[in-house]
Amino acid sequence: KTHYENFSVGSRLLPKHLRKHFYSIYAFSRGVDDLGDEADGDRLGLLNLWEEQLDGCYPGTHGRPTHPYFVALAKTIRTFDIPAEPFKRLIEANRRDQDITRHETFGDILKYCTYSANPVGHLVLYLAGIRDPKLHELANHTCTALQLANFWQDVSRDSDIGRIYIPQEDMKRFGVSEEQVTNGAVDDKFIEMMRFEVDRARQMFVDGYPLADHLDNHLKSDFALFTRGGLAILQAIEREGYDVLSSRPVISKFGKVKIFTSVWLRSKLGMALIPSGAFKSASASKSRTGHTS
Repeated sequence: KTHYENFSVGSRLLPKHLRKHFYSIYAFSRGVDDLGDEADGDRLGLLNLWEEQLDGCYPGTHGRPTHPYFVALAKTIRTFDIPAEPFKRLIEANRRDQDITRHETFGDILKYCTYSANPVGHLVLYLAGIRDPKLHELANHTCTALQLANFWQDVSRDSDIGRIYIPQEDMKRFGVSEEQVTNGAVDDKFIEMMRFEVDRARQMFVDGYPLADHLDNHLKSDFALFTRGGLAILQAIEREGYDVLSSRPVISKFGKVKIFTSVWLRSKLGMALIPSGAFKSASASKSRTGHTS
């Protein structure tokens, strides 16, 4: 509740017995990101301490967790028999952020997402008792799409701290320079590049959505919330004309309420939780219906 997110974590659509476990995983994930992005001092040293607390959550390791986040997390790990690897990967993503500030290819970005984003989906599936590798792979599409939506939303913010997540090969392809990004200079080339990146992220949401067919109704609703939140970010970028350098596109509180209400009503009525129009671009939806979907 104290940190802005594109959509609420552990919403009231979740069964009550799972909410505290969603919160413990969220606290770990948000905490490690804050250490990697915002902490003063020796960030690598702090990440090492974070990992020591994580190790204390598992039997046979030295010491026991003392940080409140990890006291809660240890119970979640024991209850659902969650392996350490997804947590370790999230820590490793933030270690990499300290040295790697550019990514040459889109393949490099996808590899980065196997550390920074996809583990979160695996952790959520463990809470649902889902261990099928094929379903974890489907979750990877959605988690990577959410990460990409966040990257394209935060191009200016990331540039301010010395990071550019747009693949270097794409910047060369569209003729966009790093100086242009850091100086906030938007032109037709930059707009076309961002249109390309947004469309690619949207396709990953499409590719990942079949996972919904394998989730129970409660988790399916929360999955739909995250997917619609990510799609809403992409549409917000489109409505700004792909100018993510002048201002940061966000979902308003009213917009979040609309998404939540729509998913809740659709779940009660037995309708598809995400209408097909939500997967379309803002411009396509407007031209088809006369207003933004």
